[in-house]
Amino acid sequence: MAELIPYPFARLASRMFRELERDGSIFDLPASRFVRGDAGRDLSVSLHGKRAASPLGPAAGPQSQLAQNLVLSFLGGARIFELKTVQILDRLKIPRPCIDLSSVGYNVEWSQELTLEESLEEYVKGSMLIELLVASGRLGLAPGFDACLFDMSVGYDLAGVRSERVLRFMRGMMDAREVVERLRQQLPPELGQYRDLDFTTRLSNTLTLSTFHGCPPDEIERIVEFLQDELGLHCIVKLNPTLLGPTEVRRLLHDVLGYEERVPDKAFEKDTRWEQALGFIERLGARADQRGLGFGVKCTNTLIVENHRTFFPASEKEMYLSGPPLHVLAMSLVGRLRETFGDRYPISFSAGIDRDNFADAVSLGLVPVTVCTDLLRPGGYGRLHHYFGDLGKRMVGAGARDLDALQLRGQGQAEAALARALPEGPERAACTRALAEGGDLRAAAGTAWPRWLSEARLANTRVYLERVLAEPRYRRAANSKPPPKIGSRLELFDCITCDKCVPVCPNDANFTFVLPRATVPVVKLRAAPGGGFTREAAASLTLTRKHQIGNFADFCNECGNCDVFCPEDGGPYVVKPRFFGSEAAFRRFASHDGFFLLRQAGRDAVLGRFAGRELRLEVAGGAATYSGEGFTLELDPAQPDEVRGHADAGLEVDLTYFHILDWLRKALLDGPGVNYVNA
Repeated sequence: MAELIPYPFARLASRMFRELERDGSIFDLPASRFVRGDAGRDLSVSLHGKRAASPLGPAAGPQSQLAQNLVLSFLGGARIFELKTVQILDRLKIPRPCIDLSSVGYNVEWSQELTLEESLEEYVKGSMLIELLVASGRLGLAPGFDACLFDMSVGYDLAGVRSERVLRFMRGMMDAREVVERLRQQLPPELGQYRDLDFTTRLSNTLTLSTFHGCPPDEIERIVEFLQDELGLHCIVKLNPTLLGPTEVRRLLHDVLGYEERVPDKAFEKDTRWEQALGFIERLGARADQRGLGFGVKCTNTLIVENHRTFFPASEKEMYLSGPPLHVLAMSLVGRLRETFGDRYPISFSAGIDRDNFADAVSLGLVPVTVCTDLLRPGGYGRLHHYFGDLGKRMVGAGARDLDALQLRGQGQAEAALARALPEGPERAACTRALAEGGDLRAAAGTAWPRWLSEARLANTRVYLERVLAEPRYRRAANSKPPPKIGSRLELFDCITCDKCVPVCPNDANFTFVLPRATVPVVKLRAAPGGGFTREAAASLTLTRKHQIGNFADFCNECGNCDVFCPEDGGPYVVKPRFFGSEAAFRRFASHDGFFLLRQAGRDAVLGRFAGRELRLEVAGGAATYSGEGFTLELDPAQPDEVRGHADAGLEVDLTYFHILDWLRKALLDGPGVNYVNA
């Protein structure tokens, strides 16, 4: 169906707390992977005057458009959320599949998949769910580790940004009282004690501008001027790696890293050039200063390359490169910006971040450091737990209790930076002693602290960039082996149950459930001329595994990422049981086989569609009604051989599907585990 359908707020909140209580997880992320902070270590950063408890966040992409995405990122320690980019054209048809991580990272997915109004509501829902969790005290967070920041991302041209609906979205993010008050009333009775919680209504006053590749630099400047003047927003401008120029981009990509991707000439011809970017950065930065606003840049947007992947539809002539090679390109752009501006402007960074380079990026003073591609690999949001473990080790090794100290000492450049920041004399000598003796560096430096820190960030950038350019792990040879396949094909039930498809879904659409192992004799019925039915036995239906995989259709946008990492062929999002969140969705997407389950007033109803044919099972007490086109049968689920009812003459009624519907009814509505079907 390739279309996201937001989940009701009340059911999201109910599921969140029920799952934590019953299963020790939230949205399928185990509590052992929650990042709770450390009272003895300050990971906080400031961006445009607002504090966030950590510099990490999801990049504007598939991990930041639905409410549960934001909660999962928060549980993983993210505190600066780059929300999915929105634009006036919010009914786009995005190609499917659209994400391919079989080697580095490629995608043809570039804009929001919800309407502007849905996006606003999802972001408010995500904020409220996070605040509910914090208020409950169930997470055990370190003091202050709840402080977070939502950053809007808007594109793609001036006309769209100035349109009434986009303006309404942005103003709604700046004052969400109407949405908050409406959602507050929807909290279920078991969470009624939180109905009067002082939920945040000013979700954001910062915005990252994301423009098309090829957006004229003067239009970028006019958009930021409009946002500054009309809305008083702190602004960040995304910059493309094409600013490095065709010669340098191709040298890095081909000669240094060994990749063969072709960057089309038009990617450079239409994009902003380096001199143009320097001009508008200077002008917009000065303009922001005059208005008491913040201004910064982001490295980087994506890199357009020619599509050579058979995974994507043939209609897509271009795709976007991400992952390891983009990290090198983006860091090269950071290096060039730092050599020009020092750390005068904050630099937001998102390109190939993973556990092995997160601490390095933080040590350069980049804020925020956001991630996308790595969260689409096995482990998903649970991978963030390792980011903080490695960051903590790095801080211990540097003797750093906060991130400023890490930036000063984390790349071994503190003394060299000090020599550039201060002339020889008592102040410099005091700093040298503090370095040697583990003293208070900030107190020793006094008013020279900002200069020392600034010089350290520049020195760290030089050192890290030199290392990155030499590291084999960013090169093609280290990133060309696809995830292994074992040669078997997926079926509706039973697979090797590796569960890789669950965390690699950014929307938590795939989930596990339990079916009892069983062998059922398959019987096919035909109406007999004199009444009753004749029976024909067929091969038995056998379930060999209790552990099964399901797909919640409302959250599956058919991106294809679970297919990439599934060891079997066929794609979990295509083959595994697909469950719709409403009967309306089940009927709307009639081209997709799947199921809808409902328990209401003592009656269970299961709708199923197999090869386009719709079947229905209703169970109340000990009686069941099984029906489809041309037949209605009444039977006892415990003794299905006793059948009454009617069927059109000559129609074959296969009881296999009755058993499947009944199995799913009991497994999803009565079985262990909390999921979107039974929440």
